[in-house]
Amino acid sequence: MTSRLALKNISKRYPAVVANDGVDLTVQPGEIHAVLGENGAGKSTLMKIIYGVTAPDSGQVFWDGQEIHVSSPAAARQLGIGMVFQHFSLFDTLTVTENIALGLPQGTRLDELERRIADTANEYGLDLEPSRHVHTLSVGECQRVEIVRALLGRPRLLILDEPTSVLTPQAVGKLFDTLRQLASEGCSILYISHKLDEIRALCHTCTVMRGGKVTGVCKPGEQTEASLSRLMIGAEPPVVTHRPAPPREKLLSVHQLSLGKAHPFATELSNISFDVHAGEILGIAGVSGNGQQELLAVLSGEDTRADPNAVWFDGQAVGRRSAAWRRARGMAFVPEERLGRGAVPELSLAQNILLSHQDNSTIRRGFIRKGEISRLAGEIIERFGVKAAGPQAQAGSLSGGNLQKYIIGREVTRRPKALLVAQPTWGVDVGAAAQIRSELLALRDAGCALLIISEELDELFQVSDRLIVIAKGRVSPAIKTAEADLDLIGQWMSGLWAGSAATESAHV
Repeated sequence: MTSRLALKNISKRYPAVVANDGVDLTVQPGEIHAVLGENGAGKSTLMKIIYGVTAPDSGQVFWDGQEIHVSSPAAARQLGIGMVFQHFSLFDTLTVTENIALGLPQGTRLDELERRIADTANEYGLDLEPSRHVHTLSVGECQRVEIVRALLGRPRLLILDEPTSVLTPQAVGKLFDTLRQLASEGCSILYISHKLDEIRALCHTCTVMRGGKVTGVCKPGEQTEASLSRLMIGAEPPVVTHRPAPPREKLLSVHQLSLGKAHPFATELSNISFDVHAGEILGIAGVSGNGQQELLAVLSGEDTRADPNAVWFDGQAVGRRSAAWRRARGMAFVPEERLGRGAVPELSLAQNILLSHQDNSTIRRGFIRKGEISRLAGEIIERFGVKAAGPQAQAGSLSGGNLQKYIIGREVTRRPKALLVAQPTWGVDVGAAAQIRSELLALRDAGCALLIISEELDELFQVSDRLIVIAKGRVSPAIKTAEADLDLIGQWMSGLWAGSAATESAHV
């Protein structure tokens, strides 16, 4: 059988790193082929070469047995190659439909395209509103836009870079059904993920990369998660130990928080109340787009429209206080968007320190202490195993997982009183995910109050002391993690808990 795609001896070098070193990869028609490797192994660079974003320094690319040179993403799409990037390529000020239209021929009618988008989204179970502006979408919803955009082109090869990193388990199941259907119709799929259980359940073949080289090819269904981990990082992932600890005083409290929409597509928050204690991790589960963004904006001080007494931090009413005021008093936060919100891509890692470390150690008498911010950046790089050229490397040059490790490290090293984190291990490999979770637990043990918003239910069950669920701008009662199970949390994610509006309407 003629392969759909074959890469021969592909190499790509950058000034500080060899991203790909003599890589061979073969994908057959109708095959779901995983590419597995730790952060910085060269997976995303290889995918960008296939999609025409980056040109290889050497090597050959074959498509249906014929050597080709993919000069641009437009040329890749003409061949029938579609790609869903880990970092989204969407314009915030345009609608979903307008963003998708940018990659289509001129003259495409937007009203017809909107119908196609809605039909495709419904066909594959991806909830999407074509008329919404992208800046109003959560990360999970942006991921759906990218997937639908790729599916609209009816690709012969679909590249998915961490497609489930912010999808719920229910959405992941629907996506897998979609991918299996596409494969049965002859579409080849290149699937990048750090989730070993997904690769074992979905993929026919797996190519493992480490340090820019291929270290093995296997059938993942015949492997265990432990054996895949050994192939990927040379060891089994570290064990994360969660030890119960009695909570201390309340550090962060929300009292009957209700807030109208900041824009037409926002989620209205309604009568939200919960507490987070020192030495506790409170996990918030929920389907993307149910008010997580809006709640985090209120808690962090990005949105100061709340009643002053609706949010309390360290004994003070802070509903109208700015993000800078809260940071200065010991609050830290990690947004779900890494580039543009969590870090400035054009600035160095050292310069990005100043987004959160603004005190006498980094700024003195109005002058930035460049040596100190470089030292801090270097410590984070070393402690969290960030693969980067050094403190002066641009944030935008890091792989998604390595940038996430750096941002988490930047906030953890502040030793905050309270830490708000959205999607803490989005796009990081199993070893790094275990390290991040261990660091969050260590921060909890040191007395920090942590609020973690995640669509990784396994992660929430692993690190949280208590859980709440957010659905349609309302929150469930809190439950001790030891007393919860996946079925209950899944039911609550649909808004069905005792006393909820959805439950009451179901009984009418």
